[in-house]
Amino acid sequence: MKNKTIAAWLAFLGGPLGLHRFYLKGLGDTLGWLLPIPTALGVWGLERVQLYGLDDTLSWILVPLLGFNIAGCALCAIVFGLMTPEKWNARYNPSAAPEAAAGRTHWGTIGAVALALLVGTGVLMASLVYSFQRYFEYQIAEAQKISQ
Repeated sequence: MKNKTIAAWLAFLGGPLGLHRFYLKGLGDTLGWLLPIPTALGVWGLERVQLYGLDDTLSWILVPLLGFNIAGCALCAIVFGLMTPEKWNARYNPSAAPEAAAGRTHWGTIGAVALALLVGTGVLMASLVYSFQRYFEYQIAEAQKISQ
């Protein structure tokens, strides 16, 4: 039986490592194995920012990968938490009754959804702001070079 609350928490806390996909689909899930790649690239981007400062062009691409990955996994947690018990059990527990306990929502599920909404939105907005700010600052610097 695949529990909806456990899946929501795994998507929120361990989603960038693919833990929720392994829980729901098993270790043979290709996307679960691919999720750590943008996570690792984003962490490398954060390290580049610490080493080379905010002017590192490669970090403009790498850091948002981490943010978008975290935000996407938070969205998965929200979708899992808001799924009806009938739909959850039909998809992940097909041999169980539509109202089986594994698909029910309780306070633990609501906590995962609320935190995923809070953190996922914050990380998504921070990633967008960082990448757009760096891009526009780069454009202004290039325009100044051309005008001189």
